[in-house]
Amino acid sequence: MAFSAFTQTHVYEKQVAPKEKDKSSIQCLECCGQNVYIGTNNATVQHLILPSITNGDLSPGQSKTREGRTRKLGSNNQVAQLRVVPLFNHLLVLWDRSVTALNMFSLEPIPALKKIQHVSLFEVCDSMLSAQTTCVQMVTTSSRRKVIQIHMVGVDRWEVLKEVPLLQDPVALAVDGACLCVATNDRYLLCDIQTGSSDELFPHNHGKQRVIVTSVGEGEFLLNGPENLGMFVMKTGICQRPPLQWPQEVLTAGECFPYILTLQPQVLSVYSMVDQQCKQTMSLSGAKGLVSTSDGVLVFTERDIFSLRLVPFQEQIQALVSHERVEEALLLLEGVQGRRPLDSYKELQKAITCMAGFVHFYQQGFSEARDLFIKSELDPREIICLYPDMQSCLSEDFQSQLDQANKGRDLQVVWQEDRNTFHHYLSFLGDFLRAVRGTEQGLKCVKEVDCALLRLYVELGDTENLQQLVAFPNECELDHCVPILEQHNRFFALGTLFQSHGNQIEAIQTWLKISDGIHKDPSCSDVYEHIVWTLSQLQNREAVLTFADWTLTRNQEIGVQIFIERPAEDCIETQDILDFLEKYPLALLLYLEFLIHDLNSEEERHHNRLALAYVTQTLQEKEETDLKKTRGKLQQQLWESKFYDVSTVYESVKSTHLHIEKAILLGRAGEYSQALQVLVHQEQDTQTAEAFCHRAAQGRDSQFRQTLLLTLLQIYLSSKDLSSAAVDLLNNNPQVFAAEKVIQLLPDSWSVQLVSRFLIGSLRETLHQRRMARLQKALSQAELMRLKVIGMQASKTKLRLDKGQKCKVCQIDLAEPQFACSLHGDLMHMSCTGSSSS
Repeated sequence: MAFSAFTQTHVYEKQVAPKEKDKSSIQCLECCGQNVYIGTNNATVQHLILPSITNGDLSPGQSKTREGRTRKLGSNNQVAQLRVVPLFNHLLVLWDRSVTALNMFSLEPIPALKKIQHVSLFEVCDSMLSAQTTCVQMVTTSSRRKVIQIHMVGVDRWEVLKEVPLLQDPVALAVDGACLCVATNDRYLLCDIQTGSSDELFPHNHGKQRVIVTSVGEGEFLLNGPENLGMFVMKTGICQRPPLQWPQEVLTAGECFPYILTLQPQVLSVYSMVDQQCKQTMSLSGAKGLVSTSDGVLVFTERDIFSLRLVPFQEQIQALVSHERVEEALLLLEGVQGRRPLDSYKELQKAITCMAGFVHFYQQGFSEARDLFIKSELDPREIICLYPDMQSCLSEDFQSQLDQANKGRDLQVVWQEDRNTFHHYLSFLGDFLRAVRGTEQGLKCVKEVDCALLRLYVELGDTENLQQLVAFPNECELDHCVPILEQHNRFFALGTLFQSHGNQIEAIQTWLKISDGIHKDPSCSDVYEHIVWTLSQLQNREAVLTFADWTLTRNQEIGVQIFIERPAEDCIETQDILDFLEKYPLALLLYLEFLIHDLNSEEERHHNRLALAYVTQTLQEKEETDLKKTRGKLQQQLWESKFYDVSTVYESVKSTHLHIEKAILLGRAGEYSQALQVLVHQEQDTQTAEAFCHRAAQGRDSQFRQTLLLTLLQIYLSSKDLSSAAVDLLNNNPQVFAAEKVIQLLPDSWSVQLVSRFLIGSLRETLHQRRMARLQKALSQAELMRLKVIGMQASKTKLRLDKGQKCKVCQIDLAEPQFACSLHGDLMHMSCTGSSSS
C-alpha cells in the first residue's frame, strides 16, 4: 500500500439545468471554515456548506454538502476572484474588473462599500490586522495604470491609503504582512507595502510556463522559477529551502504545511517542504484550481469540488515506518514539530528513531544503527535479547517491548548459516553496549550490560577489552560470569574479576595457579609480575607476608618490589619488612638501597646494615662483573654515607681481602697514614693510593691535600722498591708539593736529573702563583681606585693639580698621576699619607 499524505473526497457536483443553454462552470473558489463560495463563468456567486468533520469522520447530522444562497451579479462575465474577510463577514468579489463587497451569508451587497473599479487582481492582507482589529488591508492592481493600491477595509468603508508604482503590469501577486510578491510579464519582484520600495528577484518565461505566486507560510513565497523549479523565497529575498523540481505544465500550487500541492491538467502532485521529494500523486481529470483550507485543500473542476484532507501526522509517520521509510518519517516528524507541535512528539520521536535503528541494524548499517539506538534511548536489553546465548544475561523479569515485526527477525538463522556476518553483529553489540555503558541509558540495566559485554568479549577473543572491563569497577554477576571465564580458560581475567569485586585473596590464588601451571591461560604472558604489583598495593598485612614468600622464592629481585612499591600509608612497619627479608639476602640489600637512596633514611642501623650486606655479597660473588658492581656500591656507600658506624663496618672487613674498603674506613676514622700503608703494602696499588689522597681531600684545603701526599711520599721513600712510585707521585703533582719540603725528604743519592721534571713543574707553579698574586694585588688596587673615583664623584669635590705644585708633607713636586687629599683639601704623595696622619 502506497503512502498517502491526503485523502480525497468528492464533496460537490454542480447539476446541469435541463433548459440551460450556456453551461455554467466553476471559475474560482474561496473557503472559510465550512463555508465554500463558488464563482462561476456567468457572474454567479454560490454559497455551499460542507459537512462538519470530527476526528476525521462526518458528523452524525450532516453527511453531504448543503447548498446555500446564490446571487447573480449581472451580465455573464466570469467571477475572477473571491476573498472572505471573516472579521466583518465580508465576501469580496472581483467581477467585471470591479471589486464588490457582499455579506458572507446572505450574499446581499453592502451599500456602504461602493465598487472599486478598474481592478485586475486583488488580495486581502489577513496578517495585517491593526492593533484594534477594526480594519484590514487589501491590495489591488489597476487595469489601467501600472500601480498597486493599498486599501484600508472596514465594516462600512474602504479607502486608498497609498499607491506603489510598477514598471510593468502585474500578472500575479501574493501578500504576507507588509511584504508583497508580484509577478510582472517577465520577472518577480518583492515590494514593501509600507515604504513602497521594490527589489527584483529573478526572471521567468511567461510564454512557456504558468506564472505562480503564492504565500506558503509566515514571510515565505512559492514562485514558479526558471527551469521548472518551485522556488521558496523569503520576504528578505533569500532562499532558505532547496527548490522543488516540478513539471513544466504546472497550472497552480498551494500550501498545506508541510506539503506543497501542484496541479497539472490531469494530475495533482504532493511535494514535501521538508525534503523536497514528491510523496503522492492523484489523478484529477480537468482540474482547474485549488484553494488551501485549514486541514487540506479544495480542488475544483468545471463542475466538481474535491476535498483533500491531510492525514493525521501520526498516521503518516506510522505509514512511512511500516514501509521502512524511516528517514522520511524522522524528517517529517522534525519538520512538523516546529509549526504544528505534537503532544506525543518526544515519545513518537523515540519510537521512530528506534525503528530507524532496526532498519539499519538488519541492513548491517551498524554505525547508523548505534547512533539511532542511543538517540532513541532504547533499553540495551532489547538488543541483548536478540542474540542467541545472550538471553542468559538478562534477568527473569525482563519483558521485551519491541514490536513483533522486529522480534521476528531472529539472529539465530544468521548465527547458524553465516558465522562471518554474525561476527559483525557481535562487534556491533560490543560497540553499542560500550557506548551506553555508564550513561543514563545503560545505568537502567547495568548488570545485564556488563554481563553481556563479558560474555561477548570472551566469545570474540577480545582480551584487551575483556581485561579492561573486569579490571575496573563493574556490575558483572559472579554466579553468571565465573563459569563462562572458567569454561574458556580465561583465568587471568577471572582473577581480575575477583579483585574488582573485592576478593583480593581469591584473585591472587587464581593467578598463583596460572603461574604454577595448574591453570592454562593463553591470553596471559606474565602473571608473576602482576601478582607482585597486586601484593604491593594490598593492605592486608597477613596476606602480603603469606604470598610474599612465594614471590621471593621465585625471584628476589622482582619479588622485593612488593615492599618497595607500597603506598606511603603502608600497613607494614619497615622493621617488620627487614626482619622478613633476612632469609632473602638480595631482596634485603635492594630494600635497604630503597630506604637509603629513595626514602633518604638517616638511621644508622639502616646504613650499617646496607654496608654489611654489601660486604657479605662482595665476599660471596665470584664473577668479576658482579664483583665490580657490588664492590663499587660498597665503596661509594663508605665514602658518601655519614650515618654508618665506622667501627662496626671495619670489624666486618678487617680480616678480609677488601683492603681498599679498610683504607676508606681508616680514613673516615682519621687514620690516614695507616690507610695509606694498607693501600701501598697490602693492596699494593700505588694508583689507588694516590686516588685515595685526592678523594679524601675533597672539600678540604690545599694544605690537607699536601699533607696527605707528603705522607704517601714518605711511605714510598721508606721502601727501596717504591722509588719509581715516589718519582711518579712527584711528577704527577708538582703543583701540590712545596719544593723546599720535598728536597729535605729526598735521598742524597738521587740526582737532580731524576727529579728535574718535578722541580721544573714546582718552580713554574710557584712562579705562576706569585704572578697571580701580583696580578690580584694590581686588580685590587685598580678596584680601590675605581671606588675612590666613585666616592669623589659622589662628593662632587673637584681637585686642581697645577704644574709645580708641591706635596704638603715633603714639599717635593707632585709629579706622579696618583696623589692623595687630606680632609682639609691638602694634596700629598700617596707615600706621604702615613706621615701626614702621624
